[in-house]
Amino acid sequence: MKKLTQLAAILLAAFSGPTAMAQVAHTKPQVLVLIYSDTGGTYALAREVAAGITGDGSVDATIKQVKGSPKSDLKDVPVATVAELARYDGIAFGSPVYFGNISTPMSEFLSQTGDLWSAHALEGKPATVFMSAGSGAGKELAFQSFWGSLAVHGMLLMPNGIRGVEGLDKTVPQGNSVLGASTLASLKNVERPTLGERQIARDQGRAFARVVSALRGALPASSSEVAAVTEVPKAAITIREALARMGLALPPLPKPAGNYSPFVRTGNLVFINQYALKDGKILHPGKIGVDVTDAQAKESVQATMLNVLSVLNEAVGGDLGRVKQAVQLTGVFNTIDTYADHARLMNTASDLAADLLGERGHHARMTLGANSVPGQSPVEIQAIFEVE
Repeated sequence: MKKLTQLAAILLAAFSGPTAMAQVAHTKPQVLVLIYSDTGGTYALAREVAAGITGDGSVDATIKQVKGSPKSDLKDVPVATVAELARYDGIAFGSPVYFGNISTPMSEFLSQTGDLWSAHALEGKPATVFMSAGSGAGKELAFQSFWGSLAVHGMLLMPNGIRGVEGLDKTVPQGNSVLGASTLASLKNVERPTLGERQIARDQGRAFARVVSALRGALPASSSEVAAVTEVPKAAITIREALARMGLALPPLPKPAGNYSPFVRTGNLVFINQYALKDGKILHPGKIGVDVTDAQAKESVQATMLNVLSVLNEAVGGDLGRVKQAVQLTGVFNTIDTYADHARLMNTASDLAADLLGERGHHARMTLGANSVPGQSPVEIQAIFEVE
């Protein structure tokens, strides 16, 4: 009883004290730098583009992959979902050149955007493209192919023109195009990307940030309106089906480990608590910062949030339309005392809620660290939903 009282006091202080880790809506324009990188050249350009976007502090950029990679420099880069594209104010796309075309993983990802196209969810959204070419053969064809896919969505395409070419070292072959930054990755006579290729990528990001900032709020559909457009219609689809469209599977309903219920409903509110159980075992047990990497912790957060949604599915009989609002998410992380990235880990759960529910998925949030979590789970999530 004493421990319960202490925990209640901690939670109260976290909610009301000046150090509470409350998350609020983004006030800056948000840009997604969406890539596939096989040898690292595209990722190197992506970091330069992102640095240009965030250079003056007025726009935020997030780098994500369309497909996970085991490579050391890419394994911690998060993987994007198709549904989240509509949430951003602009998207910078990056891919290697494959035989005069975009890479197969990027093509496969874009082939899943049919629902966004039908909903006009990306129309009017700024886009720009950068690529990693081998020798440069087929580079222009690949850029044009990429542009064509984005034009079908009605995105506003920003080219590079001859921006920054005055500063290039003319004695070194450079890979850039008027359509976007690129690098000649297979020409290893100098380090690739070259300083010039990196600078043009950074300039492209800086210019793209200005376009995104200028158009934010001036387009026919703002970010919030796009979320509403892409929101699943009430009763049109089950939670299981919605997750399947996102490439995720709803896990079996977790069984209580004690004398309690998976959820409690009081009035129109449903209360749920879950751990990082997967296939009956804790996923990546241990302490974050010692036994568990950030990438593994994010996997555990996703597994935990999917368990929350499995219980929510039971609470509403599978009907996504009965979920009126995600009210609150609280993440308790099993961390060392000096760990400070709780909020970044919790974004995995918040993004999943927003991708599934659209505007109804935007919630209040708190994150905190604990010396231990039952079963050595890296995370526990408490969720509160308003339902019909």
